[in-house]
Amino acid sequence: MGADDFPILGIDYVHLYVESAVKSVQNLSHLFGFDEVAYAGPETGCHSALSHMLTQGNARLVVTSSCENEKVTSHIWRHVARHGDGVKDIALRVMSVEAAYRKAIERGARPVHGPIVLWDEHGMVRRAAIHTYGDTFHSFVERHEYHGPFMPGYREVGVVQSRNMGLQAIDHIVGNVELGQMNTWAQFYADVMGFSNRVHFTDSQISTEYSALMSKVMEDGSGNIKFPINEPAIGKKGRSQIQEYLDVYQGPGVQHIAFATGNIIMTVSEMRAHGVKFLNIPQTYYDDVRTRFADVPEVDIDMLARLGILVDRDEDGFLFQIFTKHVVDRPTLFFEIIERRGSRGFGLGNFKALFEAIERDQRARGAL
Repeated sequence: MGADDFPILGIDYVHLYVESAVKSVQNLSHLFGFDEVAYAGPETGCHSALSHMLTQGNARLVVTSSCENEKVTSHIWRHVARHGDGVKDIALRVMSVEAAYRKAIERGARPVHGPIVLWDEHGMVRRAAIHTYGDTFHSFVERHEYHGPFMPGYREVGVVQSRNMGLQAIDHIVGNVELGQMNTWAQFYADVMGFSNRVHFTDSQISTEYSALMSKVMEDGSGNIKFPINEPAIGKKGRSQIQEYLDVYQGPGVQHIAFATGNIIMTVSEMRAHGVKFLNIPQTYYDDVRTRFADVPEVDIDMLARLGILVDRDEDGFLFQIFTKHVVDRPTLFFEIIERRGSRGFGLGNFKALFEAIERDQRARGAL
């Protein structure tokens, strides 16, 4: 398939099903600097759910909770009861929903629903959806004929109080799948959407005493949409972090969302000031960094150490990254903040430090 065989314009939004949309909005706004832009609920004619759309830079998140009295009949409640708060839909913007959906189904994708048209006084949005791993969807969204705040059924939130913390866009979204299923889902993205395998990490590269995983990074023809897919590998002892996710989430799903920033020092400083909890990185990591980056004066290692930011480099440049602790009640979903200075990688040199930090949290809650 050619690079433009299945053209995708970008990630339109990421949709999370949550127990309390109100609390999720408060957390995303206060802690991470997202602004609520649009709302749907009983006041807009939707009597089964409350949805809030939040933005920062080009990143859009939608959080939805059920407001139905009978939980048994609510697909939102059933999803939250099984998985906890988590990602339901990674929506992809396309030029033509009809063409994208038709090609996806012809190439073996399982349908959620075919093309539908939503409209209001601001225009129309076309949408369809297919299944990916677990209970996760990919919606296809066509919105070039729509000029409202988000999509029909939503109304604009009155005054947007900007809390911008420097997030620019979604850099990548990582999925966890069962042992033996990584290649299946990598092939799905290759066959259905024409993605290519950007990089393949083996368990010999990503392992500690307790954890091991394998990962393939799938990306679209533009290189702008990146979906790493992880599966657990057999560790020496204990339950690996990927297997813990699969057990607690009760199946495959999105492990983390990575947000790009142009100034990670500023972004992380603001988030820490507002109460975001990040994984703790030991000082020994930065002792090693001082040796590895002794020839790079522009890297302020003292500042990175104070903020807990990781750094890596490859043939294309540098990247800086940091990972939050879990942002939902279960030990499943977390966020990554990443600044790229040329590097197209994913911080291979930091994997051991990251895994050990996650394992410290696992040990604290008795999961190791």
